[in-house]
Amino acid sequence: MSASSDHHRGIAPHQCGRCCTHIDRIGVTLDRHSIIEDVSLHLHCGELTAVVGPNGAGKSTLLRALLGEVSHTGEIHFHPVFGPAREDAPVIGYVPQSMDFDRFSPLSVCDLFVASTSAFPVPLGCGNSVRESALSALGSVDAADLIDRGLGKLSGGELQRVMLALSLTPLPNLLLLDEPVSGIDLPGRELFYRTVSDLRRRFDLSILMISHDLAGIVPVSDRIVFLDRRVVCVGTPAEVLANPAFRHAFGLDLEIR
Repeated sequence: MSASSDHHRGIAPHQCGRCCTHIDRIGVTLDRHSIIEDVSLHLHCGELTAVVGPNGAGKSTLLRALLGEVSHTGEIHFHPVFGPAREDAPVIGYVPQSMDFDRFSPLSVCDLFVASTSAFPVPLGCGNSVRESALSALGSVDAADLIDRGLGKLSGGELQRVMLALSLTPLPNLLLLDEPVSGIDLPGRELFYRTVSDLRRRFDLSILMISHDLAGIVPVSDRIVFLDRRVVCVGTPAEVLANPAFRHAFGLDLEIR
């Protein structure tokens, strides 16, 4: 979506900071089956864009295309604040739905940062430089107190905040969240949403979040994309909630809190 189309819809063009993402007519076909078709979006800096849709709509496939994990038609361009579109991909942070690990493992949160961000083997421990980096990232998601906690001792919400902190190391230009609150209780979901909302403002991040939690995602989203293989509608939460196609698909009468 271009700035001109934003203007046509009555939305003031957003002044992008670190790196905007233009998705131009992306399509993905797997095993001769079309997963997504003709998807065009503009992800603005400092904004959280939520992607909603039924199961099998291609939401996770869109993220995989952005991560370069699946072949696609169309183009993806990354635009820094100054200068032309960059040829190389920017730093992309990613938080999956869940992380598979041995709940009885003695690994701590700090060990996870060692394994993910350092060239040193985990058995050598969490050195000062890695620990300081981990504390900084964990502090940005209000989780610094978890640094020495065993991974198996974390609640679902705590683990997702740790994964969010890990996705900020190094600070990304684009942050992708794939159903990050799936299986988390209500207080944990609300804390996660508040944290992500704060991060987008503090670091001027472009954030794309897939969610089935419509009631929770609406209040923190700047834009919502209703995806069902194609972009059915996109706009502010109020615009999308009022769209007849959206209301018919979900059969819900949502109000923005």
